[in-house]
Formats: sequence, structure tokens, C-alpha cells
Amino acid sequence: MQLVIRSRTVAADDIVALELAAPDGEALPPFEAGAHIDLTLGNGLVRSYSLVNAPAERHRYVVAVNRDPSSRGGSRYVHDSLEPGQTIEVTGPRNNFKLVEDASLVVLIAGGIGVTPLWCMIQRLEELGHAWKLFYGSRSRSKCAYLSDIQALEARYPERVELHFNDEHDGRVLDMAAAVAAAPRDAHLYCCGPVLMLRAFEEATANRPEGHAHVEYFSAQQEAACAGGFNLVLARSQRKLYVEQGKSVLDILLDAGIEITHCCREGVCGACQTTVLEGEPDHRDSYLTPQERRSGKSIMPCCSGSLSETLVLDL
Repeated sequence: MQLVIRSRTVAADDIVALELAAPDGEALPPFEAGAHIDLTLGNGLVRSYSLVNAPAERHRYVVAVNRDPSSRGGSRYVHDSLEPGQTIEVTGPRNNFKLVEDASLVVLIAGGIGVTPLWCMIQRLEELGHAWKLFYGSRSRSKCAYLSDIQALEARYPERVELHFNDEHDGRVLDMAAAVAAAPRDAHLYCCGPVLMLRAFEEATANRPEGHAHVEYFSAQQEAACAGGFNLVLARSQRKLYVEQGKSVLDILLDAGIEITHCCREGVCGACQTTVLEGEPDHRDSYLTPQERRSGKSIMPCCSGSLSETLVLDL
């Protein structure tokens, strides 16, 4: 889609929110809480950003982008180059972080800009009248996007919102173990934030019922598999390719003219997910569940390789 930036607002220190809409004002494709869209930026990069606004809104998409000091060009471009009135290419929405809407309780744990998909979820749960609880941690109040909206909810539901600012607790971060331990066993827990927070969440929820703990990574957890030294067999196109050292499976496919959807190149967005027919993938993504990795039926060719001499893909 080609969408117009209708507005740009400051959501917090170093965080800007963009409102995107169709040029003709037509309704946009529907989305569910937790979904994201991909923005094709003018510097050649494609970046995924969570949708912040309520899913009931069909006239707009809203994303909030943090200026990342270690940015490879994505957030810097958004902050420095995108202005109201400009047109931008948008793909999606896609959802790798789906809300379980019939859960008895949804516990949401946000770190910094990670609040964006969780704020969308809260709006959906409020619409449904379902129970939720939010833990929102940040370095300081000034870094919290949508803080005034969340504080309004805190005033309405003081038992549902817990805010934690590191600079008001001698630099200590949110107590993840305590937040998780307080949740009933049948609750569904969601976490989005910095990598260290996500790892603490995964450790704290390790003994929770399977499928009740949900995370969304925005960056790779490990290095991509680029050792090469194996063959790719493309079952549908009846082609055989060799993956050389220093190249990803995606690189080889694109070099060979194979059309395959891709976006993040880090194994976090799920855009390039491909079916494996034979062989043993070397999984390096942050998208597939542990059960999906063990099944060996899918691979993210942007970052994963092969542990077998030959990998047969449904391409």
C-alpha cells in the first residue's frame, strides 16, 4: 500500500508517533491486536513496527518509533526524514504476537518502546470487557510512550497498572520474577521490550503451561548461519543451488532470481518463512516456537542454515 503520513507527534523523549492513512480516505485492511506493519524507507531499508491504535479503527494505522542510538538506519531515518504529507510504502498487517482474547486474565509486561503492541492489546481487551494487568518499566517517565493514557487507566483501575521507573528505584529494573509469580497459572502472559527483559521473562515463565507465555523480539538473538557448505534443492522449481560460505540461504535464493518475500533479515518478522520438505535446519530465528523448531518443518532463510548436507525447500 501507498499510505500518507497524516500526522507526526512526539510520544515521549526520542519517540515519535506516525499516523498513516489511505490517500483517498478508504478503510485500511483490518488487523488484530499485536500486529505490525512493514515500512519501506527511502534509504532502502524495510522495518517492522507494531500497530499502536485500537483494532476497531479502520481509517488509520499508528506506529511509534524510538530513536535507537545503535540504529542501522531505520529509526534514524524515521526521525530525521519522515514528515506529514509524505507518502510511504506499507506492507501488512501481519501478526506474530496474537492476543488470546478468551484468556481468563492477560498479563502484559512492557519495557520502554515495547509498550506499543501491548497498548494496542489493552484497547482491545477494554473493548471486549476482559481482565488484564499491565507492568510497564522504563528508564524514566520521560521515556514512556502513551504514559498519560496509561496513567488515566491507572486512575480508573489502580490494581491493574504497575509503573516502574529505574531512575526512581536507584537504577533497579522491574522485578520480572515477582511480576510473573503474581499471575495465576491459567493467565496468558505477554512481554515486549529490550532483549535482556525478554530473556528474563522467558526464564521466569519456563515452568508456565505451554503456550501461555508470549514474547516478541525486535532484533536477532544470535548470529545468522552463514557457514554455508550445503546444497539447496527447490522442489517446485526443480533447481539445485549451493550455499557458499558467507552467504545466507536468502542471499542464494535472491541471487538465483527466486522470488521470496522477506523483510527484517534477522529472523524476527516471519515474512520469509518457508516450508522444509527434507533435511535438518539450523535455526537461528526468534520467530518460530520451540515446538516448531523441533518439528523441522519450517525455516527462516534470512538467518537460518542447514545441519544436513542437503536441505529441500518447498520453492
